Amino acid sequence: MNTIHTIRYLIVDDEMPGRVNLRLAMAAHPGWRLVAECGGAASARAALEQQPVEVVFLDIRMPGQSGLALARDISRLPQPPLLIFVTAYNEHAIDAFEVHALDYLLKPVIDARLAQAVERAAAMLGQREAYGAALRRYVEAGDGGRPLDTISVRSVGRIEQVKVSEILRIESAGNYVELHLAGRTVLHRVTISRLENLLPPGEFLRVHRGAIVRRAEIASLESSGDGSPTLRLRDGGTVAVSERYVAAVKLSL
Repeated sequence: MNTIHTIRYLIVDDEMPGRVNLRLAMAAHPGWRLVAECGGAASARAALEQQPVEVVFLDIRMPGQSGLALARDISRLPQPPLLIFVTAYNEHAIDAFEVHALDYLLKPVIDARLAQAVERAAAMLGQREAYGAALRRYVEAGDGGRPLDTISVRSVGRIEQVKVSEILRIESAGNYVELHLAGRTVLHRVTISRLENLLPPGEFLRVHRGAIVRRAEIASLESSGDGSPTLRLRDGGTVAVSERYVAAVKLSL
């Protein structure tokens, strides 16, 4: 008979109905053990000091310290738990992923969506050390620390470390960016403006609202058929240039 590994988790939500609903929904997932329900950041810290957990379900809007601020503090733990945000406010989704939350659930939580998050967390636990390192790097860079030298791209059960030195260009794809490497493209959940602030200064150039290129990859500035400026890259690719960035591009040639 196989033994089910127990996954310890914490619920942090200032509203009791939210905590109760999530606890009842999690009863459908054997092998998950609730360590504590917390109504705020202070009680969550106390619970984590008493007993470590593998996963924290965390509300974003709470009195006092917000869930996002608490997540940044949690990221500095030697082995931070996986973070899953559970909130009624969809507009915080990008902020949540900027602190490397594993997932983001909207209230009222749908059972199928919770099951997906639970499965993703269970699969990622084997990569928890890599997740913790990625979380700390991302938050430290966002807090004004050193620029990123690697970007941790998450998928189900896996974290891929993409070296910034291997990125040729970056293009926006909604709430994601496409990281163009030699021979392949990697999709990463972050806005292009946020990522721009974390890149090594001087190595990349913003050329369009939706595009950043490595300076060393710029071959020439040309005009397209309609007369609009276009960058020709060393790999043969082209990228449109916005008028506001033309002067900066010319200085890089």
